[in-house]
Amino acid sequence: MDLIFIDELRLSTLIGIYPREQTIPQPLEVSLQIGTSTASAGASDDIGDTINYAEVTERLRHELETRHFQLLEKLAEYVAGVILEDFGAAWVRVSVAKIGVLRGVKRVGVTIERSRAA
Repeated sequence: MDLIFIDELRLSTLIGIYPREQTIPQPLEVSLQIGTSTASAGASDDIGDTINYAEVTERLRHELETRHFQLLEKLAEYVAGVILEDFGAAWVRVSVAKIGVLRGVKRVGVTIERSRAA
């Protein structure tokens, strides 16, 4: 299996359980490792034969701008579902981090791994 990766995608969304977090979008960092075969694209040199990372990033920006999540875990599950179901990946690792929400801590977050049901 090959990996397509997107590191430290910056975006913002409504995320959190506290009232102030439910009204003001917060910056997030999302990193993805997407498991898929890139053999066809390597042979054809055609973007249509692989997962287009530009399409992935634009889709996530759009989706997360219009949604609210209480927990990073739920957001990560949502992202994993989009990558597996809509982009056809076999496997994905999703890391999501809030930036600067705790004093003295650069980032807090969660990493999950999911695969498509066989």
